[in-house]
Amino acid sequence: MHEYRTHSCAELRRKDDGEIVKLSGWIHRKRDHGGLLFIDLRDHYGLTQCVINIDSQIFKKVEHLRLETVLTVTGRVVLRSDDTINTKLPTGEIEVKIEDITILSEPDTLPLQVNSEEPYGEEVRLRHRYLDLRREPMQKNIILRNNIIRSIREKMWAQGFQEFQTPILTASSP
Repeated sequence: MHEYRTHSCAELRRKDDGEIVKLSGWIHRKRDHGGLLFIDLRDHYGLTQCVINIDSQIFKKVEHLRLETVLTVTGRVVLRSDDTINTKLPTGEIEVKIEDITILSEPDTLPLQVNSEEPYGEEVRLRHRYLDLRREPMQKNIILRNNIIRSIREKMWAQGFQEFQTPILTASSP
């Protein structure tokens, strides 16, 4: 078994019901519903909802965690009831019932929220680029840019072009 995961956060489906899994990622959202605490765990591939009961021995370890804390969660995949299925998520038919948790990294108070659609100023976004690049619009832009460049390269290679790279001693960055 991999040290940090058996699946990515976008992989689990109805067919995985009952399976013990290990997921790693950032806490994207937390919702406290009285007796249950829901955590949306995010990695590069997607989101998976994880749930822990207030009666669990590890609840105290989880309840204080902030957004963007990096976790490894081990638990059993369970099907959601028909009225709680989230059709907006590929993993919306299941959730992971947390049985064990490892906190890999806890953040300080964040200057901007990764899960927010709030339009932060350019100065804040550039100063905290490491957070801005985790935001969904930026992730979509990075993937779009990658796909465009890959497409151009494939078309040029198909026509017999060669790509040569020369060493760059310095590269500017925003």
